[in-house]
Amino acid sequence: MKTILAAYSGVLKGTGSSILSSLQDLPLALWPCSSRMEKHLQVISVLQFVVSFLAMGIACTLLLIYMFCTDCWLIAALYTAWLIVDWNTPKRGGRRSSWVRNWTVWTYFRDYFPVRLIKTHDLLPNRNYILGYHPHGIFCFGAFCNFGTEATGFSKKFPGIKPSLATLAGNFRLPVLRDYLMSGGICPVNRHSIDYLLSCNGTGNAVVIVVGGAAESLHCVPGVNSVTLKNRKGFVKLALRKGSDLVPVYSFGENDAYKQVIFEEGTCWRALQKRLQKILGFAPCLFYGSAWGIVPFCNPITTIVGEPITVPKIEDPTEEMVDLYHGMYVRSLRCLFDKYKTRFGLKESDILHIQ
Repeated sequence: MKTILAAYSGVLKGTGSSILSSLQDLPLALWPCSSRMEKHLQVISVLQFVVSFLAMGIACTLLLIYMFCTDCWLIAALYTAWLIVDWNTPKRGGRRSSWVRNWTVWTYFRDYFPVRLIKTHDLLPNRNYILGYHPHGIFCFGAFCNFGTEATGFSKKFPGIKPSLATLAGNFRLPVLRDYLMSGGICPVNRHSIDYLLSCNGTGNAVVIVVGGAAESLHCVPGVNSVTLKNRKGFVKLALRKGSDLVPVYSFGENDAYKQVIFEEGTCWRALQKRLQKILGFAPCLFYGSAWGIVPFCNPITTIVGEPITVPKIEDPTEEMVDLYHGMYVRSLRCLFDKYKTRFGLKESDILHIQ
């Protein structure tokens, strides 16, 4: 108590330097635990991402409708008018913000798991790329942190390359959420958007596609290394049409963020999940995490960016040509997994299941 009074006296009597010295004399026990505070900030940063993905679009849509019924109707009308004018921006490269991508909140997001990005080969700025990200997991935490922010230093590791993470096009029809996503360089995963990035935006573009999509999220289980890829060939055909190199990307630990209740094939619950997936565009998974069920487990996520596969430009590739490069991609992904699996907690006997 005497120490606190002495510090208070210094604050009242002294100059700036005496204030600082008085505060420095306070016992460490009186200060909040920095590590505990950092952990709270990490949880909050991850929680805001999850809640934003699940609820921001719907909440802002309802708020906009409600504002039309209040004295704020003019603000709602102006935003709606601007939304109509700006409707096609996501299809034309979006509106990324380096300021948003470098927010401090993303460093707390990164450190919660933590998330790491490992570069194995250079990506040349005079080429365009399609990065196939595996596996999907529940929320693609590794994909977002590595390619939707600068928390893991993508631009420093791959100078001259501009990443664009592709996600559900439906998200860009929702007010506010669309702007939030575009600020991180996130784009719709549709033909118009990706065509623009690979054809009308110069070189040095890297479109990141989560190849397994919603179907893969229904199979993600901690400790299981399974990807949906066998019949996913559209991204390979696109790469051939645009002459963009293919790059396999694998995230160890992505499936360990949540535990999921898996319903057996043929059950009514499984059928309901697949039906909703076709209607909504994403799979409604029954998952749970560490706190309140919604906060993920803090297991490490390590993303490995593999070696580019050089792809020629063929305007109308044959099915045989697509199969050839798809096979090359699958083999490259397997080699990437086998090379790094023992470094990140897996056994030599573990294999990558491709379905």
